[in-house]
This record gives sequence, structure tokens and C-alpha cells, in this order.
Amino acid sequence: MLVSREARDRDTHARGSLPGKRTKRVAEHGMAHGSSCRMLDSKAEALVAHKEMAPAAAAAATMLLLLVALLAAPTAVAGGEKIPTLVFILAGQSNMGGRGGATVGGKWDGYVPPQCAPSPRTLRLSPALQWEEAREPLHAGVDVGNVLGVGPGMPFAHAVLRSAGVPKGSVVGLVPCAQGGTPIANWSRGTDLYDRMVTRARAAVAGTGGRGRLAAMLWFQGETDTIRREDALAYAGRMEAMVRDVRRDLGVPDLLVIQVGIATGQGKFVDLVRKAQRAVRVPNLRYVDAKGLPIANDYTHLTTQAQVRLGAMLAEAYLATLH
Repeated sequence: MLVSREARDRDTHARGSLPGKRTKRVAEHGMAHGSSCRMLDSKAEALVAHKEMAPAAAAAATMLLLLVALLAAPTAVAGGEKIPTLVFILAGQSNMGGRGGATVGGKWDGYVPPQCAPSPRTLRLSPALQWEEAREPLHAGVDVGNVLGVGPGMPFAHAVLRSAGVPKGSVVGLVPCAQGGTPIANWSRGTDLYDRMVTRARAAVAGTGGRGRLAAMLWFQGETDTIRREDALAYAGRMEAMVRDVRRDLGVPDLLVIQVGIATGQGKFVDLVRKAQRAVRVPNLRYVDAKGLPIANDYTHLTTQAQVRLGAMLAEAYLATLH
């Protein structure tokens, strides 16, 4: 029996445990800044209005006003990038987290295809819940305990932004949430992974200052559920429940979900899981199939070029819903 890197991923984090929950929300951060800005603004204006103030005090007041402007700016994110207008959740296990170029020698080869290059119009939500310029590995600091490489998120964003189907000037915000080696049971409501995903999605939308919307959830998971027959048979019901819960908890009852059909698995019930994935019945769900895409020599993970192709397929599925 071949043991894949995906199987080795199922260690400390295989049951969805995380190093710690981050409870600081972008929305709360913004509210705190708002009240602080008003207090600073009043003090600074009072200083500037005093005509006989000393030069040093005048300089201090000017600096204080500059600080007020920086704190009050609703579009400020790490590095000064733009604010996302289209926000996408990326969730599932290792093939969503990205192992392209990271299946040999225990490290990533560092190759970044042009379709995955950084762009000012493609941001990611960092582990600290801040928007920053996205770059590979996209899931760095999120898919913990694993060697990360190229995934489908960056080529997806590039393909979406190249399309005439999205408004001119759109900015894509990617919200990495995947964790390698996890069964779908670890993504049910109330688990660490589910709670982290919902927290990150809420923070992502709040961090747009009302300018962005949650456009879709991209879901690539199921390889671990091929190990046990009972998990394979329960897959469709668990997926349907998770989608319903996510939509309710995020307040987006018609949230688009694009599910990727698995191409490989860690067990012998791959066909059962694939059948279950196609049997999922919830409104506004689209299905793309990873079967046939190039697989790395660990027999589980997509290659870098396969991830580029998958990103384009996911973009095609998303853009088709806009017509």
C-alpha cells in the first residue's frame, strides 16, 4: 500500500486541531480606531487653532493630524494595497492548500508560474486577519504543519480578473482556510476548522469597509474520506449540512459554492466519495472535476501545472454564474 504525503499530513492537525484561535476581529479593530481617531482629531484641531503655539508644538500638532488621517483611512491595508471587492473562501484539505512543487525532498521547489505571480489586485487575508498582497504559498501560516507549494487560488484570481465578466477595477480577496489531511467531519459546525473558517470569512468582509462582498466558497476536500467506507457513504450528507451551516452563519443564504471532485485518495473508496460529491444537492452549487489532471509522484497531490489548470477551471465555473 502506498503511503502518500497527504497521509503523513494527518498528524497533530489531522483532527482539525489548531495552534490557537484568533478572536480579534477586523470590525472591532475598525470601531476602536474610529473612536480613537475622533479623540485625536479634536485635540489636534485645538492645537492647530492656537495661533501663538510654539514651533515644536505646531510640528507635533501636524504629526498628530497626519496620524489621524492614517488611522481614519478606511482603505488602508498592509502594504497599502487596494481593498477587495470580490472575496472568496478557499477551504478543504491539502490540494486546496497547495502542494504543487512540494512533494519531493520535503520542501517546495520555489517555482511560481506566471499565472500565480503576485498582483496588486489580488490580496489574501493573513493569519492575523489583515489584507496583504497575495503570493505563493498562499496558505502560509494557515495550513499549519505541512510543506506548502502552489495551489489553485492564485491562478483562479488571475483568471477572474482577466475576464470581461467582472467589473473593471475589481480586486480579488482570497481567504485561505484549508488544512491538510482533514476529513469532512472536521469541518462540521462547531469544530475548530469550521469556526476558524467562519471567523476568517467574517473578518475578510468586515475588512473591506463595506466595499467588498463574499462572492463564493471554493471547496476541494475528500481524499481523507476515502479511507473508511462509512465516511465515504456519509460524505454527501455531511457536505450538504456544512454548506447550509456556512451560509446561515455568514448571513449569505445563496452563497455560491464550487466543489472540486477529487482525483485521488488515501484509501480504496475514491469512487464512493466521487459518487457522493456528485450527489450533493444544495442550491447554487457548482462542480468541477480534478480527475485527469496531472498528479505528482506521491500519487495524491496535483502538480504545479495541474493547479494552474484547476484554478482556471474554478474561474470558468464562477464566471459562468455571472451571465
